[in-house]
Amino acid sequence: MALVVALILLILISLVGLAAMRGTIVQQKMASNLYDRQVAFQSAEAAVRAATALIPTTPTLIWHNCQAGGITCLPNPFNDSTLPSSAIHSVPKGTAAGDYTASSVAFSQPQYVVENMGNWVDQATSTGFGNTANSRNYGVQGGSGTSVYYRITARSGNPATVGDRAVVTVQVVIKQG
Repeated sequence: MALVVALILLILISLVGLAAMRGTIVQQKMASNLYDRQVAFQSAEAAVRAATALIPTTPTLIWHNCQAGGITCLPNPFNDSTLPSSAIHSVPKGTAAGDYTASSVAFSQPQYVVENMGNWVDQATSTGFGNTANSRNYGVQGGSGTSVYYRITARSGNPATVGDRAVVTVQVVIKQG
């Protein structure tokens, strides 16, 4: 009888041990995925910073003007079937301004697409357009300044080359100047 009880207890302890191992493995996978996502997010952020630095000096980065007639700008240009491969820019490797070398855990250089969102009222330089007549007392003639805005969509790498690794897409709108 003691042998049967000991075997049952051994089986129960083994099941508890296997359940604990399974929980540990799942937690290790979750931590690994979180780390992978953080690395991918940092790569995408690096692509945004590189594109922001290059826009003023490199107008060829801009894919198209979203305010132009007949142009459709999807929320994510990487999903646009009309996006030419020449409009997808990989961040150059190196140490010069705007360069970024992805770490060995990133698997791919980050990429970005730049779109011209058009001229919009610059809230910082608006001088009272649409305000009451009282604004004329301060020398304002109802003028309003505009600025060119660009949308940068960056991703941590090409999904075709990163395999089953995380791909993070980040999008920002910046004002020129």
